[in-house]
Parts: sequence; C-alpha cells; structure tokens
Amino acid sequence: MVKHIILWTLNPELTAGEKAEVKKEIKEGLEGLLGQVPGLVSIKVNVDGRLDSSNCDVMLDSTLESAEALKAYASHPAHVAVADTKVRPYTVQRVCLDYEE
Repeated sequence: MVKHIILWTLNPELTAGEKAEVKKEIKEGLEGLLGQVPGLVSIKVNVDGRLDSSNCDVMLDSTLESAEALKAYASHPAHVAVADTKVRPYTVQRVCLDYEE
C-alpha cells in the first residue's frame, strides 16, 4: 500500500466565507473520487478542527494499492478535473509526502 498525503495552504486573499466554501468543494470533490479511480483504497480530506499552531489549511490523506496506482491516480481524468477546478485555483502552496506502508 502507498500513502499519499498532501497539505495545502489556501490563498490568503480569500475571505473566511470563501475559504469555507473552497474547503467544502475540495473535500467533496476529492472524496468523491473513491470508486471512480482504480487502485484508490481510501481518501479523506480534513478541513475542520484546524488549530492555531497549524501552518496549512487542508489535508488529504489517501491510500492507494501501489506506486503504479498512485501514478495512474495523478493522471486520471476525474482527479485532474477536481485538481484543476477545485484545488489549484485557490491554493498557494502544496506539500506532498508519499510512502509505502
């Protein structure tokens, strides 16, 4: 199994209301990929409960069957559509950690 963890920082120019809506859209979009992308075993987007000690806004925690499944996920049209419309336009920083379990 491969863990795929992403941390994003939202654009600071967004209002609190806009940030809340963007977080909701990111969560719905990415979690909606389960069952659409072969090899995607689990996916959870954490947008709530952020403490003041945090320096990012959104966390993706996903598990894929293999490194090959991760590569396929990255280019899968459903994933690309979510990334291009719900994530990239509203984020200014992305940090990724992929590892085998």
